[in-house]
Amino acid sequence: MKVHHCIDVCCGGRMFYFDKHNPDVVFMDNRKFTVKPDVVADFRNIPFKDDTFNLVVFDPPHLIKVGDKSWLAKKYGKLNPHTYKDDLSQGFRECFRILKPYGILVFKWNETDVKTNEIIKLSPIP
Repeated sequence: MKVHHCIDVCCGGRMFYFDKHNPDVVFMDNRKFTVKPDVVADFRNIPFKDDTFNLVVFDPPHLIKVGDKSWLAKKYGKLNPHTYKDDLSQGFRECFRILKPYGILVFKWNETDVKTNEIIKLSPIP
């Protein structure tokens, strides 16, 4: 079984990567349209054991004020306006759970609808 050192828990269309088929990365997402993740799963419940990855990339959906059926929602995902704080807080907890000691969490956020400083407060590790 191949040992992966990196996981991207919201990989989307893999736009974060120059090599969109990097064999060292597990690509995970719960959307299947053209995302084609290696693992279909929700970032709030990541199906890997504790302390599995050296690097975790967390680029969750950041839009709230967008139509459910819009291209932006389909491409980037949409946060639930009523539960997004709990959802992202759980996502942070899951990312840190699967991260090895002294590992690196790369978090990417766009301030379109919610400021970064509000989101960072949801992380168990400031």
